[in-house]
Amino acid sequence: MRTKAGNQGVQMSTPWQRTAHGANLMGPDGSLGVTIFEEITTLAMKHQAINLGQGFPDEDGPAALSRLAQEAIASGQNQYAPGKGILDLRTAVAEHQDRFYGISLDPEHEVIITTGATEALAAAILALTGPGDEVLTFEPFYDAYGALIGLSGATHTTAPLLAPDFLPDLSTLEASFGSRTKMVIVNNPHNPTGTMFPEAVLTEIVRLATKYDAVIVTDEVYEHLTFGPRHIPVATLPGAANRTLTISSAGKTFSFTGWKIGWLSGPAELVAAARTVKQFLSYSSGTPFQGAIAAGLRMDAGYFTDAAATLAHKRDILGAGLRAAGFDVYLPQGTYFINADTSAMGITDATALARRLPELIGVAAIPVPVFCHPEGAERTRSLLRFAFCKQIPLLERAAERLATLQEKL
Repeated sequence: MRTKAGNQGVQMSTPWQRTAHGANLMGPDGSLGVTIFEEITTLAMKHQAINLGQGFPDEDGPAALSRLAQEAIASGQNQYAPGKGILDLRTAVAEHQDRFYGISLDPEHEVIITTGATEALAAAILALTGPGDEVLTFEPFYDAYGALIGLSGATHTTAPLLAPDFLPDLSTLEASFGSRTKMVIVNNPHNPTGTMFPEAVLTEIVRLATKYDAVIVTDEVYEHLTFGPRHIPVATLPGAANRTLTISSAGKTFSFTGWKIGWLSGPAELVAAARTVKQFLSYSSGTPFQGAIAAGLRMDAGYFTDAAATLAHKRDILGAGLRAAGFDVYLPQGTYFINADTSAMGITDATALARRLPELIGVAAIPVPVFCHPEGAERTRSLLRFAFCKQIPLLERAAERLATLQEKL
């Protein structure tokens, strides 16, 4: 089963309109709205609510990396970096992929540094797809995918992730592919559901991408933030390496989302295509941060396991509060996010509840339907996404407030 983004009766004639429509910002009459993130954040500020809507941490990452960035600024590393990134960071990315996954990369031709993972995604999508092509994502999908596919002029198709495990139905997955499928975007660990695709699912995606000659683009920014299951990069699977572009970033792993340092790696010819577009997006960025992130990628493995364990503890604190509120809770296997089902409380419209929560109990969340096309929005209409990448005292206060929801309702 697959669905396609429709134009809802509005002619999408310009790139910005296609972008807005792809990100669910265009109304049926063609009017431009604001993102749900902006709307919920505004409500959270108005009511002084704890904002668990957006996925960014409220504390800095390793102090040693901050000092390295400060030293780089002080020493004059403040001009353009090479377009593909400084060699030390490209080498560190290659070393990281080999150390954790056994992936061998040439830092000169198979790695580029980008302005966060979003630019890497933009470069890949704009380089390799266009009008007449189809780009397949799994639904719910991170909203940037829809926006960038719209900008490229390609058609956005989706395959549903089904509760309670939020995995695709392998018996019907091939129906989501077709002769025009040019690219498959795999977000694993997955935002917004927190699921991790097991090897059987990833293997089937590779088989189908090979059969339909589609490029696989993997968004693996939460690769180290997993809670039990082992992260499996698609590029490690048989037959995948020659058609897979792997994307990750420093923002989530090291809690420096504002530094905007990401990377893209894969076969030289696909990397060259993405680099051709990337150099006319930002060209380069974050020169003093690149060396610091290179050092971060070389940190002892204990840093990565400790970060995941701390985040798992935070997940459990918020999960307990959500259960106390009366929600059914889908415990995530990775990422910053936990999903709660409002239908257990007799509430079927999570979007309406999300707009009430900041005033009602002083907690903000994002409704999952905004990450979907209309059919998927109906399937997920009772789900809310909460971010738990916050300091523990804040999460404890949020859990206390959530426990009062039943009486407030």
